[in-house]
Amino acid sequence: MNYVAGGTPENVALAQQVNSRLRADSSYVAARAFLFRALGFGAFLCLTGIGVGAAAYGWATLNQFDTAAEKIAAAMQAALSDVTLKTKGEVTLTDNTLKLEGLPKAATGTPTPTKAQLGSDAAPASKAAVNTTFTVFKQVPYLDGQIVTGWNFKDNAEQPYQQYCYFSRRSNETKGQVEIKIDLAMDGKTLPQPQKSDVNLEILARNCVWHEKG
Repeated sequence: MNYVAGGTPENVALAQQVNSRLRADSSYVAARAFLFRALGFGAFLCLTGIGVGAAAYGWATLNQFDTAAEKIAAAMQAALSDVTLKTKGEVTLTDNTLKLEGLPKAATGTPTPTKAQLGSDAAPASKAAVNTTFTVFKQVPYLDGQIVTGWNFKDNAEQPYQQYCYFSRRSNETKGQVEIKIDLAMDGKTLPQPQKSDVNLEILARNCVWHEKG
């Protein structure tokens, strides 16, 4: 055995053992560092691959949706090209007024009696003057009866001169059918509440239908 350092053989042997241990520890540390670097590099490559794959999947998905949208649009265009729309009626312009002929007429807000219904030519034997009025009824179902609002109009008048509202209900009795009538309001105002009555006129009067301009 050759000794490089001077000294006693025991000291030389101890120094060589220490040097060998240090070299072994250094190799171990270097190997461990290399392992960590290899693991880090491998993780980097793995994450890079995942990112590239996700980007490719997203790009393919967007292209697929665009293709599907184009197919749907083409199908709708082809379907609409074969559809024929048909309608009835004629549009004409007369004196700068647009008229639709052949279409149903819109219903008016307040029905107006005809001349025959009003009986304008009817007169008493005394030849006295006759005042003609008519009433429009609005009915709202309520419980087992109905709430009726009456609009009293004079001939050719657009506003009612009087309005009234009442609750009506029919019941079958032993002597026949009986109609129960409770007056609720007059001209948009609820009547005074009777002292001995279980019927709340204020609540029932909320279902009265008053003329919008009356």
